[in-house]
Amino acid sequence: MSLNTFRPVALIPAYNHYQVIDELLDALEALDLPVILVDDGSNDLCARSLDVSAASHRKASLVRLAKNGGKGAAVIAGLYVADNMNFTHAIQIDADGQHDLAAVTDFLDQARHNPQALVCGYPVYDQTVPLARLWGRELTNFWVHVNTRSKALKDAMCGFRVYPIAQTLPVLPSVRTRRMDFDPDIAVRLLWAGVPVINRPVRVTYPKDGISHFRGFSDNMRISRLHAGHFCTMLLRRMGLAK
Repeated sequence: MSLNTFRPVALIPAYNHYQVIDELLDALEALDLPVILVDDGSNDLCARSLDVSAASHRKASLVRLAKNGGKGAAVIAGLYVADNMNFTHAIQIDADGQHDLAAVTDFLDQARHNPQALVCGYPVYDQTVPLARLWGRELTNFWVHVNTRSKALKDAMCGFRVYPIAQTLPVLPSVRTRRMDFDPDIAVRLLWAGVPVINRPVRVTYPKDGISHFRGFSDNMRISRLHAGHFCTMLLRRMGLAK
């Protein structure tokens, strides 16, 4: 891919998040970056707000899913839409405003010069981070390193990353996760597929009144099952019985 054919788009999955969407879209519009906003079956209030936000930003496209399928379902839908719109890369940005958008330019520069790589963020936290999130993240990253037999991926949970669309779409049929377990799942499967990884820092803040859809028990159980499944697959891959 030549630098002239690099066509990135921002991909924002949203479920009942509308409070900071205009702020996100304003910042991305200032970068002249197109946006695909995926409404993952939000309630009527949020849906109306997303309609207004998308209509008032010239480079924003709104995709609406009929029912809530989870973050992973929204990202997958957005990736297929991005491919149909002839974009080459999608930078995934969470709708809750936790990520510092000052990192967008750096991430896209990395993707432009390494077009086949997954550019994955690793969080640089301030004092607002809950300790439970830190511990859970460390455990997930430990199992990702075990299951990929590599430390190439610094953080598997960060939702701020650039997907190379041509390399990602062939992997999607093997991805069964659709909720908070999607981010580590797709990252591991891209590594298994031989996609190189570039790790870049992004500052993360947890707003005092921010809305999170992470459900401690159920999502941690999903992620635990994911690690167990990946571990079994890793063993089968070592024996030449799985791809």
